[in-house]
Amino acid sequence: MHADIHWGLPIILYFFLAGMGAGAGVISAFVLLRGEGNANRYGGHSFSIARIGALISVPMVGIGTAFLILELGSFEVGNYFRFLMLFTTVTMSPMSIGSWLLVVFMGVASLYALSFLKPDAASGDANDGTRRTMAMLMIPLGACVAIYTGVLLGAVPSRPFWNSPMLPMLFLFSSLSTGVAAIMIIRVFLNSESEGKEAEYRLAVSDFGLIIFEMLSLFLFVLFAFLMVGNSQDAILAIFSGGLASTFWIGVVVIGLLLPALLEARFLTPRLQGGAFAAPRAMEMLIPAAIIVGGFILRYVVVIAGQVTGPVGL
Repeated sequence: MHADIHWGLPIILYFFLAGMGAGAGVISAFVLLRGEGNANRYGGHSFSIARIGALISVPMVGIGTAFLILELGSFEVGNYFRFLMLFTTVTMSPMSIGSWLLVVFMGVASLYALSFLKPDAASGDANDGTRRTMAMLMIPLGACVAIYTGVLLGAVPSRPFWNSPMLPMLFLFSSLSTGVAAIMIIRVFLNSESEGKEAEYRLAVSDFGLIIFEMLSLFLFVLFAFLMVGNSQDAILAIFSGGLASTFWIGVVVIGLLLPALLEARFLTPRLQGGAFAAPRAMEMLIPAAIIVGGFILRYVVVIAGQVTGPVGL
């Protein structure tokens, strides 16, 4: 491994899990607020979609945060509470702001998830007011958590490959897309094959749009690194033709973006032309699985390639 690579799998898993969990929370809240009251939207399944997103958001972000604490060395003997140093002094540093952002998000997301926890939870029940209030907070907070993972990298001035205004946007769209994918794949396991396809169609449309924005963000991120950021040529070479090339082109571009986009377009087109959305059950599993795998590999490539870049003096 390259001598300058200090951030490895724990920080990559944090970016991936926290982003996907935050994305699932945002999608859950959006579907709850927009879908209820319209029986045709999501085929009447907006509450069940929102419930899945809410219940997976907290554990994903929580596990991801545990990996961040691991990276900070807090699981070493004698340093178990080292991470608490992030809260003893409030500063304008990205790490300090991000730590408090995670605390606030986890608090709101936990209350939001609890409103869905009872087996008989339903729209209009006793928790409906709390649920909708938390949903309105989840959208900006979840988006901020997803964006923060890119801001944290961009705040390292000695790694020019990360110093791009497009990195937070790239991670945001990837987080939302993987969040939708996580909800989609869980619905496949929970629902019978005979259930209506309207909800799956709506989720697929949303995900297709997010993939397009993610592709555009990735292109602009790489273009910015190539044209405007000094001393990042090592990283560009690594992902285009070097040691990370096959991982980037196959894992990110083909598996994570092109394959799910083409497959979704294949099954969305008949519906847009007045027909029916009839994606086979196997495709409903393959597409979100590819998106999730691609989302993880994207963060792996960005984190590793940024450290391949030769450090610059401050």
